Amino acid sequence: MQMQTHLVHASVHQGLGLIRLNRPEKLNALTPEMVDAVHTSLRTWRYNGDVKAVVLLGEGERGFSAGGDLPNFRRMLMAGEATQMLGILAAEFELAAAIQTYPKPVIAFMTGVTMGAGFGLASAASVRIVTPDSQLAMPEVRIGYVPDVGGSLWLGRAPGRIGEHMALTGDAVGAGDAVEFGLADFCIEQDAVDDVLTSIADLCALPGQDLAVGLHIMHGAPQRSELNVQRAWIDEAYSGSDVAQILKNLGASPWPAAAKAAERIRANAPIACEIALQLVRESRAEDELRGALEREHRAASYVMDTPNVVEGIRALLIDKDKSPRWSVTRAEDVDTDRVARMLEPQDDELGLWDDGEDGDW
Repeated sequence: MQMQTHLVHASVHQGLGLIRLNRPEKLNALTPEMVDAVHTSLRTWRYNGDVKAVVLLGEGERGFSAGGDLPNFRRMLMAGEATQMLGILAAEFELAAAIQTYPKPVIAFMTGVTMGAGFGLASAASVRIVTPDSQLAMPEVRIGYVPDVGGSLWLGRAPGRIGEHMALTGDAVGAGDAVEFGLADFCIEQDAVDDVLTSIADLCALPGQDLAVGLHIMHGAPQRSELNVQRAWIDEAYSGSDVAQILKNLGASPWPAAAKAAERIRANAPIACEIALQLVRESRAEDELRGALEREHRAASYVMDTPNVVEGIRALLIDKDKSPRWSVTRAEDVDTDRVARMLEPQDDELGLWDDGEDGDW
């Protein structure tokens, strides 16, 4: 059985529902049509007894998905279509929730570049697999935007202050760090994807098997964590109450890597950094996807009201001068009280999801 679209290939093979993002020339950046196609496949297979598990893959050698379609994001904001853009984001959020709550195992191959919305969707899977070339990140602050599609929750679940470090710098972590910090379940060798797919099909045919454990035993390949040795300065510096204090802590640290982190944070949008910091912390405290998505949607609406997202995408992807002109240029000038108020639950909550008869959000 196959459900083919130009940008998403979905098929059933040996009891597995295979969903392959098929936009490799754009690093599988997600379009609304792609999000809808993936969600349609999940709905179609939900009660299909021939489908024992669902596998998410990305076409091409460069990665699973770089995230959202940023040039289109910018075009819509410049055209005054922020409301429509929020609707597109809501569909991505709904898909993340559907993946997390799916009644069958969902296995995500987080190969190569897995960032932004791609990272958010893959992180919602029940089994998350990386390869030695994996690069995982939520780099949105570099374009004046904030972690979304559940990214604040997944970063919040990382140990210590790793989540704050990743959210504020936008830095990527490799396979070893991803496994060490709980952002992935295990690493496999680069050329083992086909063998793992066969093992998934075999394990799904056996009742009572712990899929993640079985796959890890059969195919897990150890990788070294590069960032874990820096936990001492990361946990200390990022304990600051706001970004301004974190930058002071980083400046006072004797570790050279701390000074470099501060430099990267200062290059990002100060408003977005402050929001990202609070998103990660509130998601960590609550540890629940739906609340994280609600906050992220409010935050997205807030930052779209500033010129920073349009400017950030221009500087990074359009003109590529990497010299964005942020509306607020220093972390010390960000209104942290206003950020806190914006993230509070609203009386007219967004109501992103309506429970359908199939139980999807």
